Amino acid sequence: MNYLEEALRVLAGNKIRSLLTITGLIIGVAAVIAIQVLGNGLAGAISGTLGDLNDNAFIIFPNAQQRNFERASIRLSDLDAIRNEVPNVVSVIPAGGTTDLTHTGHKLWRLIIYPDSDDRFNNTPLVQGRAFTQDEIAGASSVCVLSNNAYQKLFPDGGNAIGASVYAGNYRYIVVGVQEPPKTGIINLTFGGDIAIPYTVYQQRYLHGRIAFAGRFTVADSTTLAQTEVAVIQKLQSLHRNATGVQYQTFDKQSFSNGINGIFGAMTLIVALIGAVSLLVAGIGIMNIMLVSVTERTREIGIRKAIGAQRAQILAQFFIEALALSCVGCGIGLGIGLLIGWLVDKFAIIAITGYVAPVPWLQSTLIAVGFATLVTLAFGTYPAYRAASLDPIEALRYE
Repeated sequence: MNYLEEALRVLAGNKIRSLLTITGLIIGVAAVIAIQVLGNGLAGAISGTLGDLNDNAFIIFPNAQQRNFERASIRLSDLDAIRNEVPNVVSVIPAGGTTDLTHTGHKLWRLIIYPDSDDRFNNTPLVQGRAFTQDEIAGASSVCVLSNNAYQKLFPDGGNAIGASVYAGNYRYIVVGVQEPPKTGIINLTFGGDIAIPYTVYQQRYLHGRIAFAGRFTVADSTTLAQTEVAVIQKLQSLHRNATGVQYQTFDKQSFSNGINGIFGAMTLIVALIGAVSLLVAGIGIMNIMLVSVTERTREIGIRKAIGAQRAQILAQFFIEALALSCVGCGIGLGIGLLIGWLVDKFAIIAITGYVAPVPWLQSTLIAVGFATLVTLAFGTYPAYRAASLDPIEALRYE
């Protein structure tokens, strides 16, 4: 304890010098911890946004950049062939949507009608009613499930919408379910549209050309989802063999999340490199200031050794001073990094997405402690060893 008190007294006696010495350490630790907090918040926001997507489903659609885009269009006959011939595929329906003039009573809106099945791609919980049944799908029943957006527009007074009639163009649908509101944020991603109807009804009433914008596929085993996507694309290309070089794109929860995590990984690596450079500069600064301190206190060291101080005691004294310097720098960096990350998370990420992710307090603290230990061991050991190795007679002669 006496060593620690003396170390803090020495640092306090040279405030400006100590602060300048640990500036690089503060910057490095703050940058790494801030990106950890931000990465955790962004990952939580993405996970929350995609949380309602079906893990066993994916969508395939023609690449819009290809020259023969129309020749790559997905036909209903293509979907039937995939359903019957591609392993692991258990459900195939057309995907897309069409805008239609929709009303109930005197409320008139242009809303997006889209196909769905009893195995939904977007599993947003329902606050009223239920999802489609297999009988309604097979029988092409005129029923629908409203998104919260459609519910708010068609039923602005609130209340129970189940059993009400909704008219889209010349068709009438009975409401069987209403989705819950999205998270409160500036950006609320939705997957689908406003009014879901059975895909069998959608095919009959809207796909007169027998061409779908995209296909939605559900697999039995999600661990082989990527391989199934490749197999489906190869099947589509074989079915369109007269259209050379047709290209398709896929979208699924897993690959999208992996892409986002890859971006976070690259960001973390870049910040880690910045932190490493800052740590190197800070470590060199700490070693330099400790060597200066040894030089300034050479006579003091000689006196201590002359009155009986052991080599281990001198070593411990200067090592603890280096440790205190590192801990102060890492502690300040920890506080600044957490503050920056928390402020951006609260006033940017949460405000935009509406999803709250916990701050990684333990992980951030461990990073700061690890950095302090690393810098102390790497750059504080030599000055402490040099101080402990001074000859007491030569030290006493030093002016």
